[in-house]
Amino acid sequence: MRVNEQIRARVVRVVSPDGRHGIYTREKALEMARELGLDLVEIAPHADPPVCKIIDYGKFRYEQQKKEREARKRQQSTEVKEIRLRPVTDTHDFAFKARHAREFLLEGNKVRVYVQFRGRDIVYQERGEEMLARFAQALEDVSRIEVPPKLEGKRLSMILTPDRKKK
Repeated sequence: MRVNEQIRARVVRVVSPDGRHGIYTREKALEMARELGLDLVEIAPHADPPVCKIIDYGKFRYEQQKKEREARKRQQSTEVKEIRLRPVTDTHDFAFKARHAREFLLEGNKVRVYVQFRGRDIVYQERGEEMLARFAQALEDVSRIEVPPKLEGKRLSMILTPDRKKK
């Protein structure tokens, strides 16, 4: 963003603090800004002629930075937490892992649940599918399935995402 003498255009459209606008030479626009004790700031450099505004540049930058900070604050970062199961995972372990997944989802994180097949475990693929279906059903009150179960190598995985509407 160019300010005062940095503006290169010979003719600019000037918007004054009271909302009036007109087309002036750069020198006349700078003179108008100085009379008001403010700065001439190029707002739309690609317009024809470029649009400049007479404002307090320091205050403008401060407001802009404040808006950026607020936007960063509101931005929520989500992580993908992983829960690993085996086709032979027992009911107590299953419940324990489901409880952890529930905590992750309530914190706003996504959860990747996968069933790891080792050796000849791949024969029990339907057990893995049943297990993921039970897992999704156990957490259906706080989540929804973002990526349905799919087999990738020796891993059957799905991704659950927090469901804000169901809380």
